[in-house]
Amino acid sequence: MEIREAKESDIPEIVEVLKASLGEDQLELSEKVWRYKHIDNPFGKSIVLIAVGNGGIIGIRAFMRWQWQQGENRFSALRAVDTATHPEHQGKGIFKKLTLKAVELARQNGDHFIFNTPNEKSRPGYLKMGWEQVGKIYIGLKPSIGFLKFKKSSKNYSITKRISHNEIDELCNRWNEYFEKESKLFTPKTAVMLRWRYEENPLQAYEIIAERGYYLACYVKKRGRLKELRIAECIFDQQTIDFKEIERIIKVLEDKFKAHLISYSPKFLRLNGREGNFGPVLTFNSLTLIYPDKRSFLKIENWNYSVGDLELF
Repeated sequence: MEIREAKESDIPEIVEVLKASLGEDQLELSEKVWRYKHIDNPFGKSIVLIAVGNGGIIGIRAFMRWQWQQGENRFSALRAVDTATHPEHQGKGIFKKLTLKAVELARQNGDHFIFNTPNEKSRPGYLKMGWEQVGKIYIGLKPSIGFLKFKKSSKNYSITKRISHNEIDELCNRWNEYFEKESKLFTPKTAVMLRWRYEENPLQAYEIIAERGYYLACYVKKRGRLKELRIAECIFDQQTIDFKEIERIIKVLEDKFKAHLISYSPKFLRLNGREGNFGPVLTFNSLTLIYPDKRSFLKIENWNYSVGDLELF
């Protein structure tokens, strides 16, 4: 078995292995999604390793690039995301070999750390490979006024932008400057990053509103009969727009989608809901970090994040 970095010419075969391993239903747009996540990402191309054996690809491991910032220091990060092993070759330790090789390559590249939110089943494996637990993600939950009412809602998401690309960039700059002063990790935002993450995302459509002083992206997450309005991103300039106006906009969206529950990041929004460690466990692999950064980053209270920064996509 040979392990090597993937090339763009490998994508069609990578897609076939993904389909064989994970099934066809969820992968109708898999090649488009793969390019979106791992090639078109404004943070840079992913680290993608493949295992080759018996004349073809038998395993895949991808680390998607991301960026975090603390004060004025920016950190090159990676998120452990897509992985698959061909059904005929499962149980041979291919996932572990690919993951450890990708970690080695990331360290050689000078990347600072890897983060992800593995489920209960896969987390022990990551911990054995050097990952450490940071803590459960802090989430806010607020029941809507019509929590017990079940009404038909709009099924159509729309993108409404009444400010220019440059104005969104200026808004992001003010947002980034504000959180630089907090000395906690946050993902610096730009107009290009927001467009890629929310407006062009083939995995999930978003309701997006961008007007003077704010940019908001959300969608509805079905939970049985309940509809959760998930505020993935809400960037705003408090000197331009009053927070009561942000609350009013969210109320309009709540009514449009007849949501029963609103979820949001209390790190950036205060909606007077119930707040706590309700999210998945964030895990972390320090690559080239040294004390005191590593010690600081292992505390969940030192991370400022939107829901969209950490949710799976």
